[in-house]
Amino acid sequence: MAWWDMRPWDTREQWMLEPLVGVGPLRFGMRPDEVTAALGEGTPSVTHHADTGVGSAQYTNWGVTAVYGEQSQLVAVKVDAMGGPRVTLRGVDLVARVPSEVRSDIDCLAHQDGVCVRVNWSGDPEVPAWGVSMGAELEFEVLPRQYVHRTDKMISSALFVSSDLAENPYASEPVVRWCDVSTEEPNPGAWPVKAESDRPLWEWRPLEGVGPLRFGMDPDQVAAALEDKPAARHGRYPYGTSWEGVGEWMLHDDRFDAVGVTAHYHYGFGFPPVLGAVTVHGRTGPQVDFDGMPLIGKKVSTIDKALIERADNGEMGLLVGCNFDLGPDGLNMYVRAVRAGDGVVSEARFCQAEWEDHG
Repeated sequence: MAWWDMRPWDTREQWMLEPLVGVGPLRFGMRPDEVTAALGEGTPSVTHHADTGVGSAQYTNWGVTAVYGEQSQLVAVKVDAMGGPRVTLRGVDLVARVPSEVRSDIDCLAHQDGVCVRVNWSGDPEVPAWGVSMGAELEFEVLPRQYVHRTDKMISSALFVSSDLAENPYASEPVVRWCDVSTEEPNPGAWPVKAESDRPLWEWRPLEGVGPLRFGMDPDQVAAALEDKPAARHGRYPYGTSWEGVGEWMLHDDRFDAVGVTAHYHYGFGFPPVLGAVTVHGRTGPQVDFDGMPLIGKKVSTIDKALIERADNGEMGLLVGCNFDLGPDGLNMYVRAVRAGDGVVSEARFCQAEWEDHG
């Protein structure tokens, strides 16, 4: 099953959650061969983390990922929104539903149990007493001829963990190695979208820059052009390999919350970072037009439809990027989808010609 194939609700396997014990046929503490036998899928996609005994296995046919600890024991199970089984807790369905509706049901159930519900890194409910950390994913549809279509909806996913990880699932080993969210902007559980009238209009010069930013600027020039300081900076240290050597921390991107953009840099051993791409945030960023079409803060499905129509009419070629982001051929720009509560709005990444976008 492809990852975007959403099983009809009434055809999904139904699993029961036993908090801190297991979910469906899986029990925390199982070894990988026991998990594979329980799911009946013989060839999962397995990832091992260097210098550790931990790893994960993705069971594509089930829409499930198993995460293992240092003793190769099952410690966490991620259930996908699109293709995962139905998971229920005392009559409450947790997966593939409208996120705010799941939040309301979890709040009611937690109140009955007298347990605490908090907000996790993604702005979704997390209940340590149950070992539950909710999430949300963009919903896709498969149209005739297997064309994959982005909708404007988010649907719920979930991470279930053992008692050892329940207090802080996404900050605990080995979950943090499987899914490192440290570079993500923490969400307080609200997704306000700036009004169109409050967005300045930026000019886009394909392959050259957008607004006051020009590709090739250094980080200081970017900050000066935006008249702002980064709210967050992300990067890494060299790996210490023979080709990269040991050196100083290398800047990958700067996030400017006041302006509503992220600056992405070319970087590497032996050369300083220079601006190679700019993401204009969908909820808070300036407006940018493409041939009269506003790209930012709009319905993703509407923009996708307009781009496809132009391609079908022979006005331009169309490329598909990561996560089925669409963009005009030759301009190295991709329209992206960003969450806005139960729905999504459009944002865009503008890149220089040499930039290879990886999402």
